[in-house]
Amino acid sequence: MFSYRHAFHAGNHADVLKHAIFVHILDYLNIKEAPYWVMDTHAGAGIYDLTSDWAVKNGEFIDGLDRVLGASPMPALIERYLEEVRHFNPDDVANAYPGSPWLALHALRDRDRLRLFEMHPSEIDVLRHNLAQQGRLALRRTAVYESDGFSGLKALLPPPTRRGVVLIDPSYEDKADYRKTLQTVTDGLKRFATGCFAIWYPLVQRRESQELARSLERLKETAWVHATLTVRKPTGDGYGLHGSGMFIINPPWTLYKELEQTLPWLSEKLAIDDRASYTLTQHAM
Repeated sequence: MFSYRHAFHAGNHADVLKHAIFVHILDYLNIKEAPYWVMDTHAGAGIYDLTSDWAVKNGEFIDGLDRVLGASPMPALIERYLEEVRHFNPDDVANAYPGSPWLALHALRDRDRLRLFEMHPSEIDVLRHNLAQQGRLALRRTAVYESDGFSGLKALLPPPTRRGVVLIDPSYEDKADYRKTLQTVTDGLKRFATGCFAIWYPLVQRRESQELARSLERLKETAWVHATLTVRKPTGDGYGLHGSGMFIINPPWTLYKELEQTLPWLSEKLAIDDRASYTLTQHAM
């Protein structure tokens, strides 16, 4: 279970979709002065060096971040996401890729808090090292837990602020992650019914992926937005990521409209073959 390292995939097409949506959620939370918590069940290393051997090995950012960096014109959702990426690259060369913890750190205000879970024994050491480089203010606002985010999240809900977002994006290398994700969302809504839950999942040739999406859409008495982005046809051997999905419960009311403008553009810019496509559905309360 510890073979997965997000550095191999940093800045790929799935990250572009996930993090563009995540930045929009953070911006929406910041509209109100009331404080909020960000809770990340699978934090990873926090920030990634795209010149490292791990990142260069697969070079997935070439068909993700690099494609949108050079594009013009672009939808507002992507422009805003790239503003955040550029914040961590002051020399205007995108060699550092901010994961969700670093995007959250930049968004947090004085009374907001960040809670990070990571189980990988090496990854959490890198996360703590990276966090220490951000200074005392970042350390004061952040707590890192070397534990399973699926089970550890329960103790944090509801957050004292009664406002917040939970990001759930495991690797899904273990197919049990699909079941655990659904259970975590179900339990989380019982404790924090008004919270925003952002769930990322891979589009792969595995029935568990399709079942997770269908199960989330059947959740009762919840508003949600469901977006998927496919960049290529599935491989013949059934392995590999041909796209990804984001399922957002209690989303910003602005998100659906932004995705209406963004997904067709992303589908065109990130297409690897003629099977690239997208879907966008919602359920309003």
